[in-house]
Amino acid sequence: MYVSRSLFLPAVALAAAVLVSGCGTQATTSATPPGAATPAASPSPALTITDPWVKTGEKGMTAAFGTLVNNTDKEVTVVSGASPLSPEIELHEVADSGGKMVMRPKKGGFVVPAHGSHELAPGGDHIMLMGITGKVEPGAEVPFTLTLADGATVRFTAIGKDFAGGEEDYRPGKDMS
Repeated sequence: MYVSRSLFLPAVALAAAVLVSGCGTQATTSATPPGAATPAASPSPALTITDPWVKTGEKGMTAAFGTLVNNTDKEVTVVSGASPLSPEIELHEVADSGGKMVMRPKKGGFVVPAHGSHELAPGGDHIMLMGITGKVEPGAEVPFTLTLADGATVRFTAIGKDFAGGEEDYRPGKDMS
């Protein structure tokens, strides 16, 4: 079978674009302060989150994870979060308290350095969802909105994943050791 070169090259380019766009998960939403004009074409969003996911669960509490990436020349601070899945969300850390690892609200929020990243991971900083209003199953898509110190917001969708590593119990003040 003969395929014209003029048809072959565009087809290869299209296939490559589809493959590249399907690799990895990255929710990217620029952070724009309320009332500010959104730039027509921004070279890169101010804050993104890569590989966002939320631990599956039926009721009570769960947590969301991923890597916050700052694409600006100034540090960015995430001060709060929201999701239709939970009436109450806190930014949490796991820290040493008197020789025991405990989970607690992160004072000051998550600081993401200029041109740097901040990992949200089991056993470390995470987005805590309390009193979830629905079951989170594997593959579920859970929307989130993060609020930055300057009032800007970042929206992303986290994917539900089964995870039992570390046998974490997401209750405030719970001994994590």
